[in-house]
Amino acid sequence: MSVEPNMDRAKQNNNRVVAAVCVAFFGGMVGMAYAAVPLYSLFCQVTGYGGTTQRTTQYADRILDRDITIRFDANTAGIPWKFEPVARSVTIKIGETTQAHYTATNLSDKPVTGRATFNVTPDLAGAYFNKVECFCFTDTTLKPGETLDMPVVFYVDPDIVDLPEMKDVKTITLSYTMFPTEGDKPVASAPVEDDGKTVSNTEGKLGG
Repeated sequence: MSVEPNMDRAKQNNNRVVAAVCVAFFGGMVGMAYAAVPLYSLFCQVTGYGGTTQRTTQYADRILDRDITIRFDANTAGIPWKFEPVARSVTIKIGETTQAHYTATNLSDKPVTGRATFNVTPDLAGAYFNKVECFCFTDTTLKPGETLDMPVVFYVDPDIVDLPEMKDVKTITLSYTMFPTEGDKPVASAPVEDDGKTVSNTEGKLGG
């Protein structure tokens, strides 16, 4: 009995297996590519990697008798807004819950929607900088000349003092960058005069 037909069938089966493995590998790579960004974001949020701050609904269980200064930074990228902190810094106790304020003013002659990203420096402080309330990653629309108060409520986790690399750190910088939302990339126009501005509160416009 000839073994050639059996060998041919075996080769065909092997080819099918190889093809199936290649398709599965390719599909897995595509899936990983799509998942990479959200997984990386989740990793940063959980670990504080890259200066990503933590989001929490709880407050610190203790306040240390140790001061730390928080500096506030604001930047814009392609959005015709004036965006800045109300105060440049604040000195608080580690574990103390504090509220700071940023303001944003639309300097263009049409409504513009923006969204802020953030980080802290030093990077290692990200895992210990806890925000209870924040305007970050929330779409905010401002009318021409409108000014909006944008609060952030935060505290520095007392566990930060147990990290050897952070034991001598006296200052943490919280930095925000405001971008136009996708599909809404306005062109800056002449600023609106002060008497044409309207000031609104954050109710109904900002997420926690």
